[in-house]
Amino acid sequence: MNGNKLHIYFTPAQLAQSAADRIADFAERAIAQTGRFILGLAGGTTPRLTYEQLTDARYKGIIDWNNVHIFWGDERCLPPTHQDSNYHMAKTALLDMVDIPATRIHRIQGEIDPQTAADRYERELRDYFQSRLGIARARFDLLLLGLGSDGHTASLFPGTPAIRETQRWTAAQHISQLNAWRITLTPPAINAAKTIMFLVTGSDKAEAVQKVLTAPYQPDAIPAQIVKPEDGNVIWMLDSAAAALIRPSEG
Repeated sequence: MNGNKLHIYFTPAQLAQSAADRIADFAERAIAQTGRFILGLAGGTTPRLTYEQLTDARYKGIIDWNNVHIFWGDERCLPPTHQDSNYHMAKTALLDMVDIPATRIHRIQGEIDPQTAADRYERELRDYFQSRLGIARARFDLLLLGLGSDGHTASLFPGTPAIRETQRWTAAQHISQLNAWRITLTPPAINAAKTIMFLVTGSDKAEAVQKVLTAPYQPDAIPAQIVKPEDGNVIWMLDSAAAALIRPSEG
């Protein structure tokens, strides 16, 4: 992959602090330029640490939450009150702690039939970007992504059909490895983002990071390789454990 910017931190806590600072800066600049900040959230432990940082009082004068629109990169097919729901995690770690109007929160309905949920999320995304903003693509100002030890990102898992999707912005996928359904953004939506920020920590992710950045292009096996914004940037935020197999010249 070309055009990746790598930032490596000693600890997950340091990474989360820096990520929160960057998100606040993106928000401030986007709102100043366009009157809004469109943010796509990720699930997982590292994003949660980042969301908790964003509730700190020092960001109150920087992020105008009234002008922030929140979407998700993927969701588990669970009720919104379930502790494993990506929405629930973001709600308890961040959204309940800041003054953001409910109309700015565009959650995936993980509690209903998976295909219906994907279709509804597709409509909501297209209504917002195309009908309301007059933008043909899902032009997130910032999309946060995680990375699994198997190379998956969002809910694009190895061998799943949505990796090759070229038209739809969302997909419902049964993940055989997990015996569970997921709703996910597809490559056309992910790669329309202005900036994509990977948040990755832990030694169990080191091999996946190395493969995404340096292995021959094989997205069916390493789905995160599909992340190649059409006219955007990719920022990798890694702790030292996740970056252990990366040489300075790589990325």
